[in-house]
Amino acid sequence: MSWTDELYKIYENNCGRDDIQPPMLPISHSTAKAQIELTVNENGDFVTASKIDKSDAVTIIPVTDDSAARSSGICPHPFADKFVYIAGDYQKYATGKNADNSKYFDAYIQRLKGWAESEYSHKAVKAVYKYLEKAELISDLVKCGVLITDEETGKLKDKEKIAGIAQEECFVRFKVNYDDINHITATWKDKTLYDSFIAYNSSILGNVQLCYATGKELPSTYKHPSKIRNAGDKAKLISANDESGFSYRGRFNDKEQAISVSYDFSQKMHNGLKWLIQRQGVPIENSLMLVVWESALQELPKITEDSETALENYFDDNEKENVPDTYPMYRDRLEKSIFGIKQRLKPDSKAMVMGLDSATTGRLSIVMYSELQGSEFLDNIQKWHDDTAWNRFNGKLKKTVVNSFSLRELINCAFGTEQGSFIKAKDKVVADYMCRLIPCVTEQRKIPKDLLSALVNKASNPLAYDNSYNWQKVLEAACAIIRKTEIEKGVECKMVFDKNCKNRSYLFGGLLAIADKAENDAYDDADRGKRITNAKRYWNRFSSRPYQTWQVIEERLRPYLDKLGGSYYQKMLNELMSEFSIEDFSSDQKLEPCYLLGYHCMMRDLYTSNKSDKSDKNEEE
Repeated sequence: MSWTDELYKIYENNCGRDDIQPPMLPISHSTAKAQIELTVNENGDFVTASKIDKSDAVTIIPVTDDSAARSSGICPHPFADKFVYIAGDYQKYATGKNADNSKYFDAYIQRLKGWAESEYSHKAVKAVYKYLEKAELISDLVKCGVLITDEETGKLKDKEKIAGIAQEECFVRFKVNYDDINHITATWKDKTLYDSFIAYNSSILGNVQLCYATGKELPSTYKHPSKIRNAGDKAKLISANDESGFSYRGRFNDKEQAISVSYDFSQKMHNGLKWLIQRQGVPIENSLMLVVWESALQELPKITEDSETALENYFDDNEKENVPDTYPMYRDRLEKSIFGIKQRLKPDSKAMVMGLDSATTGRLSIVMYSELQGSEFLDNIQKWHDDTAWNRFNGKLKKTVVNSFSLRELINCAFGTEQGSFIKAKDKVVADYMCRLIPCVTEQRKIPKDLLSALVNKASNPLAYDNSYNWQKVLEAACAIIRKTEIEKGVECKMVFDKNCKNRSYLFGGLLAIADKAENDAYDDADRGKRITNAKRYWNRFSSRPYQTWQVIEERLRPYLDKLGGSYYQKMLNELMSEFSIEDFSSDQKLEPCYLLGYHCMMRDLYTSNKSDKSDKNEEE
């Protein structure tokens, strides 16, 4: 269980620090969204109250093992809680099913009394206890205008809400005006109150057992924290509430034999994870949460993004403005950025990658976890962005740059459908393939074959897209992944057309590009870029039966070559066809994916060289 140890270390190294945001939850504490803030003085007298804005609602509260896991029944929090627990005059104003809240209030006030009269008590606890035992809470809130009652019945208005919550369901947090004016009044921010409850709660814990995580005899727990991914998350990482025996049948007699984790270790491990997610977690569609961290909390590249986004915090202002448009520039900038990050890491640095997802509302699973040496992790990131770099059109800059693709872009291109100006895959597909692709980035695992196949198939069907830019993006994404797979085989893969490459599929891709460009150039200005060329019309068939289909494309290309009035494109076709062997050219075997590389590289060369215009003009003269 190395992941638990790493999370435990995160807690131990960062709890109590004032220089980090957000603050880390202390053990025996959780968060709740409060709607009302009530202030009392040290003698337990009501001072004032106010409604809380939604932006400031999240409140740190003390919790017991039971109250943190409550879903039904009577189980009060030790301090701040809802009206039904803390209001002694609730029956006078409430109309809901729990209007008679005497059992709830008695359970709460007895627990608060136990803390207030213990050796671990705190002035705030005593003040709140003195006030609440007067049973005047709702009455005071009505008098000061925070709560609204019905004039006829005197009950709280049903339709009246505070921050979207019905008045009867509101959660209350407390401020205490101390005689010592230097003492912090907000109890949910008071570290001395945190320490008071931690000490009190530790004194009442029982069930001492061997902790499997630490190897020590400590008070254990079987009610582990929820709210891991967010404040509304009910799913738990560790759960042992199956009393029917099916979870352990054939292995253990009971849950005590199956697992035993101390309360202290569970709290610290879970709070460390919550804090990391709140600080740097990346939510992915379909409930997947990704969190990546370094053992000393040094910032790491974003592993799901393209290189420009993943490393943007490591570029200076000049580099941010000058996006590389050649591979040497791109590679140099990538190496410099990764080297800069390495310089900040300690020799024993480790990088952890964790993915959390839930199939049900109550169970959370770790769908991926890996830990690597920090330098190895960065080397793998660098290799991924180096191997998947490709010439791609940047819509914002209106030019072609060299960059890799984000994982989301790759998944959308491979499995998405066209939705106007963009392509999008289903949320579940994105989440599933994220889990499969992240290890390719961080651990150098091979690209899934089905992803490659899907990209090639989509790129081989340009007529399936109404928006030519969408198809162009799919083609570029396919080329990036094909390049990666070729490099995995040990094959050099350039981003310009390789005249020394004799691969049959690559050469056929070059022929297709020349035919496509030549026909498009022959169109009138009004039709250029709008009409579908024969190369694209027969593209899908060409990828399956290149020799037979090329004869059709070449025959239909002839009038357009004649219209251009020059021999530039014909010369290029002849030169490229001379590179084939007779057997390769006359074969109708399906083209390999690298034909897309040949097409894209040749097309880019044709668009950037301007040789066509110059040659045609010279020959006409």
